[in-house]
Amino acid sequence: MPSMLVIATTAVPDHLRGALSRWTSEVVPGIFVGAVSARVRDQLWQAVTDTVGNGAAVLIHPAPTEQGYAIRTAGTRRRVPVDFDGLTLIRMTAAPKVNSEQSPP
Repeated sequence: MPSMLVIATTAVPDHLRGALSRWTSEVVPGIFVGAVSARVRDQLWQAVTDTVGNGAAVLIHPAPTEQGYAIRTAGTRRRVPVDFDGLTLIRMTAAPKVNSEQSPP
């Protein structure tokens, strides 16, 4: 039985966006929404994780949890989902430090 999913992507290859748009609608750039079976959802997510490269992606789909949904991430992100007593919370990691003391070559 199909269920709704949302995939948000940032800086992913164009061919991945094309593959996602075969099964979902890209409602705004990088945001894909669709209703697919769990099998198709898992295959789409496998394609995302295999090709995300230096980009990032987030999948949100219904799940039998207290919140009613599950979150999966791929790539490097500052926001990391963590389980806290059965609830998925978002932990912010520190921003990468830029060394301003470097002298130009």
